[in-house]
Amino acid sequence: MTGFLILLVLLAVVAFWAVGIYNGLVRARNAFRNAFAQIDVQLQRRFDLIPNLVETAKAYLSHERETLEAVTAARNAAQAGLAAAKASPGDPSAMAELSRSQGMLEGALGRLMVTVEAYPELKASQNMMQLTEELTSTENKVAFARQAYNDSVMAYNNKREVFPSSVVAGMFNFEPAALLDIPADRAEVREAPKVQF
Repeated sequence: MTGFLILLVLLAVVAFWAVGIYNGLVRARNAFRNAFAQIDVQLQRRFDLIPNLVETAKAYLSHERETLEAVTAARNAAQAGLAAAKASPGDPSAMAELSRSQGMLEGALGRLMVTVEAYPELKASQNMMQLTEELTSTENKVAFARQAYNDSVMAYNNKREVFPSSVVAGMFNFEPAALLDIPADRAEVREAPKVQF
């Protein structure tokens, strides 16, 4: 009878231990998903600013149509990349697509800002100054949100890979999450868009 009680206590301890590990993995997964939701908020803000920026620039840049169209096309591609990543935050292929599409958008915005520099009247426009200031602020918020997401992903991946959590993670199919990073071979994308007045 005593042996049975000891066995029962040991099984209860192991069960509580496994439940604790499982709950920790769930909390870590939810943390990186929440961090991704913050990236989503900032990217949506950026997407909302871009049409206003393009419309303001159109009046001054009538013969720079290709640049404006490139920004609009890159925005649409970036929105599609974000939609795919929102469906499965942390999925390596979705995060790679989001990274690629955001890099294209950042490059197109950078080219637009260089073009704006060549037009002093546009650069001096109150509307353009306000929009570029909001865009710069949003870019900073995107960078902070991306860093918070990557920190959460690293904590989750560490938790799911260390022993004994790796055993529980394997039993319940906790998949690794991917970081959101700009590819190293796209050095021009790593630079934040230059916005000057």
